[in-house]
Amino acid sequence: MPSSNGSAAELRQAVLETLPADRRDTPAARHLTVRISALAKADATGDRQDAWVALMAWVRGEAATAERLRMLVALLDQSEPVRQAVIDSLAKVLAETDGTGLFSDAGIPAERGFFAELSERIMGHLLPAPHNHQDLAQFLGKVFPHPTSEHGMKGVPPELFHRIVAVLAPADRSEVWAPVREAFADGFRLLSVRVAGQGLERPLRQRSSPGPVPDSPFVGQLHSSARLLDAWIAGEPTDDAARAWRNDARRCRAEMARIRRRLEEDGVNVDIVYSLEILDRALTRMALMVEIVNEPPGFRRSTAIHRMLIRLADYSLQDRSVRALFGWNLNLLYKKIVDRSGATGEHYIAYTRKEYRHIWLAAAGGGLLTAGTAALKVVVHEFNLPPLPESLLFGLNYAVSFLLLGAFGLVLATKQPAMTAATLANLLREGRKDRIDDLVEFTTRIAHSQLAAATSNVIVVSLGAWGIDALWELIAQHPFVEPEEAAHLIQTLSPVNSGTVFYAALTGLVLWLSSVAGGWFDNWSVYHRLPQAVAEHPLGKWLGWDRLRRWSEGLRHHAGGWATSISLGFMLGIVPAIGRFTGLPLDVRHVTLSTGMLALASASLGQRMVERGLLRGLAGIATMFVLNLGVSFALSLYTAMRAYGVGGEDLKEYTTRLLRRFKDHPLDFIRGPKTDMEPPSGDEGEPSTAEMSAE
Repeated sequence: MPSSNGSAAELRQAVLETLPADRRDTPAARHLTVRISALAKADATGDRQDAWVALMAWVRGEAATAERLRMLVALLDQSEPVRQAVIDSLAKVLAETDGTGLFSDAGIPAERGFFAELSERIMGHLLPAPHNHQDLAQFLGKVFPHPTSEHGMKGVPPELFHRIVAVLAPADRSEVWAPVREAFADGFRLLSVRVAGQGLERPLRQRSSPGPVPDSPFVGQLHSSARLLDAWIAGEPTDDAARAWRNDARRCRAEMARIRRRLEEDGVNVDIVYSLEILDRALTRMALMVEIVNEPPGFRRSTAIHRMLIRLADYSLQDRSVRALFGWNLNLLYKKIVDRSGATGEHYIAYTRKEYRHIWLAAAGGGLLTAGTAALKVVVHEFNLPPLPESLLFGLNYAVSFLLLGAFGLVLATKQPAMTAATLANLLREGRKDRIDDLVEFTTRIAHSQLAAATSNVIVVSLGAWGIDALWELIAQHPFVEPEEAAHLIQTLSPVNSGTVFYAALTGLVLWLSSVAGGWFDNWSVYHRLPQAVAEHPLGKWLGWDRLRRWSEGLRHHAGGWATSISLGFMLGIVPAIGRFTGLPLDVRHVTLSTGMLALASASLGQRMVERGLLRGLAGIATMFVLNLGVSFALSLYTAMRAYGVGGEDLKEYTTRLLRRFKDHPLDFIRGPKTDMEPPSGDEGEPSTAEMSAE
């Protein structure tokens, strides 16, 4: 038999002799033979790494990864020369590379600006990346060039991975993995230092439990990490040190939960959310590493190594992905704007029959006010102003109307979905086993609450518009809207021969964007303590401190609502002007405002309204109702789910049960509550054991 460092030809012969006779002439056997020989022939760092990349590419080939891995492991088990040649090649690769960055940095966000990181990643895709043969993270990225899936490392059975570890890390060749062991320890140290530094940053320290810095759990984990590594490197038992580290890690996560609760009270800041995410990822990485350190050689340790390898392979790819960068930064933005909307959403949901009746009455008031808004829009349009001033006046009209809605406690159906979706996603993230059943019941309340508001809006805005027209005819002796203009207006609302379908969906997008603006401003004002600044302004000497305190309380409670109303009003007014200016098909179709316009037009046409297309106009109103609320709710729910990290499985189960409830009891989504219900709690409480442990 050839020696362990024999020639490539000898290794090729050894491979063929080891394989079963019926598989020696197969394409898989020939490819495997060529790749094993390439490992033995490679005498330069780059060539050795390329040979390993080619071997792993064969493993991930057309057949299932596990099947080819079994074939490779069986070969290494049965042929001593082949095993020694492969291990020798692996030892050289590991000795020539540094894995410290892989363990300490991969998947942990870089502390630099978004655009600097984005430009570097884009250039990495456009231009050939310079090879760094000393970076183990880059080598791992080449070995696993695509996200791990069922055909990748995730699909490898634990038993098979344990066999791979036994073959490639024999007890008599401990020097092979010594460089990785040192990099592993250094990576753990760097993570520990980063957790301590990040946790003691001033913005986080101000929101942490009061106390001296040495008592901070972030400092405590720094000491327990050092003791754990000392015991591991010295070959001493690590049980006590690992237990102490896990206790400090739980304290760190409990402190992070307190900081998150403070953020919900004091306003969300992207930098703080970013720091918390770094802490979470670093502690999760360290928990996986502690599991590897604390387990003796065996199946459980191999399983821990497998989990770590999957994470590192995925993270090494994410660190180069433009899509992952956008997703990460958008998630920070989602968290900033959503948390301030969840509590507000509960004001738009009827939990009791009394609240349900209140929604009908408040929506009726909203409909009556909107009738006046629609009439004022007609008056502004009669001025025949240029597009820009006309759009600004339209926007001012809408904004003032929406502000009055809030001031008088009135309800407009289209402002509900963005708030209720945030509340729903907040409840979805709870870990209670029975939360899905509660959420289905909660959703039926959302449905009939919004249906009641929309129905009341539409009915009263129609009655109000007809009343305005009747009063105008009594005073001016002619209809409020000229017949030709009324006929044209009805035609523009048709879902068949106009752009109503697209414009209604676009309006849903505008409604969502206004909720984003409102959530952002509410969060900004709270985080920067704007209400407190108003209450303590020097003008109080002349205006009166009591008056400033009242203004401060008003700002504290209504900042988000004011920002939403103003932004929504001006966006509804300006979007059509942008469409006319650019030639793009941009316009808005707001269900309540359009209903008011349709009612004014139908009152003007009288008996001719049917032949002028009233039925198509009514169909357009129904289309607007579905698309305004549906698009706004869908976008808001998606945003909130991303912010709260709600998984797809939870949403799938929730959707399945919701559809079953609608099939069995459709009236529950239409009629008001038959019984009173306590609002579900969205409090996070203390962190659970699952939240404190590694993922």
